[in-house]
Amino acid sequence: MKLYKSLLFAGVMLTTVACSDFEEMNVNPNSPLQPNTASLFTGAIRTVGTMNSQVGPGGFNIVPALYVQQYGDVIYIEDSRYKTINFSYNGLYAGPLVNLQAIIDQNTNESTRAGVAIYGSNNNQIAIARILKAYIYQWMTDRWGDIPYSQALKGAENFSPAFDKQQDIYNDLFKEYKEAAAQFDAGTTVRGDILLSGNAARWKKFAASQRMLMALQLSKVDPAKGKAEFTAALADGVLASNADNVRYTFLADANNENPLYTNYVRSNRKDFAVSDVFINYLKKVSDPRLPYIAAPNQRGEYVGVPYAVFPATGPAQNFSLAASTVAAQNAPANILTYAEVLFAQAEAAKLGWTTGSAKTLYEAAIKASLQQWMGTAYTDAAYSTYIAQPDVAYSDAKGIEQIATQRWIALFNQGTSAWNSWRRTGYPVLKPAASPLNGGTDIPRRLAYPVNTEGTLNTENYNAVIASQGPDTPYTRVWWDKQ
Repeated sequence: MKLYKSLLFAGVMLTTVACSDFEEMNVNPNSPLQPNTASLFTGAIRTVGTMNSQVGPGGFNIVPALYVQQYGDVIYIEDSRYKTINFSYNGLYAGPLVNLQAIIDQNTNESTRAGVAIYGSNNNQIAIARILKAYIYQWMTDRWGDIPYSQALKGAENFSPAFDKQQDIYNDLFKEYKEAAAQFDAGTTVRGDILLSGNAARWKKFAASQRMLMALQLSKVDPAKGKAEFTAALADGVLASNADNVRYTFLADANNENPLYTNYVRSNRKDFAVSDVFINYLKKVSDPRLPYIAAPNQRGEYVGVPYAVFPATGPAQNFSLAASTVAAQNAPANILTYAEVLFAQAEAAKLGWTTGSAKTLYEAAIKASLQQWMGTAYTDAAYSTYIAQPDVAYSDAKGIEQIATQRWIALFNQGTSAWNSWRRTGYPVLKPAASPLNGGTDIPRRLAYPVNTEGTLNTENYNAVIASQGPDTPYTRVWWDKQ
């Protein structure tokens, strides 16, 4: 009987302990209920890097650089002739945008914010996530125009989001950038930030600089608001030297290497080379950046691939591929540069938005670009010789054209930014492909929507945006494109 009672007591105790600890014992510490926000940041930033690397996932990164004729096709002469019309942004919604929203939600929700604070202060995580979200949306709306925004990222709550007008998106992005920059606190540094290492000062400069570039996009459609937003952003502090340049650095590793390297070396495809339009202009003005932008061909010469010429005029070895500066395995992708910020300020001065000297800012922008591309090979003598040339020396009568043309050079391998500038200013003057494959006769002004998802799964809203914005073609201009 005593043995029976002892066993019974032990069983009761075991049951009591098991019941009280049941929930804890059935939680796998290796499978957290909430995603690791540091990993979400790293994943989102990697996508931002590939967005700016020209040849990247989705197949559409190179397209704007082809439209502005920085690059040309080498073998399959199709992209430079505008064959593809519809491009998908689905991966951006399903990938970085939903992950950044998850970071914001976890750092906002009272039940989760304490748990994720180990990856950086709640405010700092939210601030960076908001800035990155705004940047991706800005990049998208500049390409497609009206896009799902206010109703996006709702998951099962809304599988068919409406399209917001680009004007409304821009207005909200101005707010997002400004509010996010003001949200940083003195708390712990954000982990997983492989872009700016959680440096709040650099993120604030990035946000203000993006606001400034957005404001300049309004120069034709709403110059009054553009001026107000531009001067406000400038006052908040923008990139102030090449040391502030925002670049995504790829690694000497097959899992995170520069996509151009993958195309040129690992896949041995060499689909794209620097175009003859671009190289011939650099030669015309004896541009010292040429060897840092383009690689010599097998004969040691700088020869651009004939733009949109079909059939192909020869193998890749005959032409200049992109230089190792942008095509090496670990070559960085420029996201925002001091030179671009200075060119924006030069144009604003020319427009009368600021009291600065357009000439001084234009020349400072060229110097910053030469220093950026040439590195330690830069000399003041080379700069002085370059800006003294008739086609480069600033002329107030041709100010906008010269600023835009030099911006086109400085933004090599930053196709979307270069395309934005060209669409808004019309410079440099470019001839469209001789035989477009999309039924048009001009250089495309936007990317058409992913018809298999929007046209099929979101039909009502797709039809509504077409009725509002215009036909879903490459020639329907986005809101700010009033050249």
